[in-house]
Amino acid sequence: MIDKVISRERAAEMIVDGSTIMIGGFMGCGNAHYVIEALVAREPKDLTLICNDAAKPGYGVGKLVEHRMIRRLIASHVGLNPMVAQQLHDGSLELELVPQGTLVERIRAFGAGLGGVLTPTGIGTPVEEGKRVIEIDGKKYLLETPLHADIALINGYNVDPYGNVWYKGTQRNFNYAMAMAATTVICEADHLVAPGTIPPEDVVTPGVFVDHIVQGGEL
Repeated sequence: MIDKVISRERAAEMIVDGSTIMIGGFMGCGNAHYVIEALVAREPKDLTLICNDAAKPGYGVGKLVEHRMIRRLIASHVGLNPMVAQQLHDGSLELELVPQGTLVERIRAFGAGLGGVLTPTGIGTPVEEGKRVIEIDGKKYLLETPLHADIALINGYNVDPYGNVWYKGTQRNFNYAMAMAATTVICEADHLVAPGTIPPEDVVTPGVFVDHIVQGGEL
């Protein structure tokens, strides 16, 4: 069996200046908190972050914004983190707001090998600007392109040494899609369990998609 378990520090070292990273989670639920802490200690700069939201100051991905490590943010919701607005105003942060369903579909599209997704969401709004509009049977759709990252940081409740992941409740959120849309996938495990502990039918993210595992813990 290949040993996929690495330290939090080693995981953080894989993210360098200019990296594009995906981090699963919804307002901190499902964030890889321990890897984020190790990342803050290193403070790589000019990162592109693809995430559902910017969380809150001092929590989860909000710490990356707080430490000005993010140059470009692709997200669906930033309203609970005033530091995003502050950095937008001073010009240190670029923001691409994407409707939540469109965001996860763009991520899923890369993992599925698709050239994009067609959605009516955003037609007739600023979301449409600069994008291709395709008409099918008299209805207009936006062509939304796939999203890919150098590194995906996901979080699972139970993870075995092979990298098979079971998510608890809504913890799965964006994690399952991001595990298929990055060159390297690092999974932070709330519980690192023995092989065979997770029933095959309960595996949501198969270990073939997970390159490295970090021992985390429930917060």
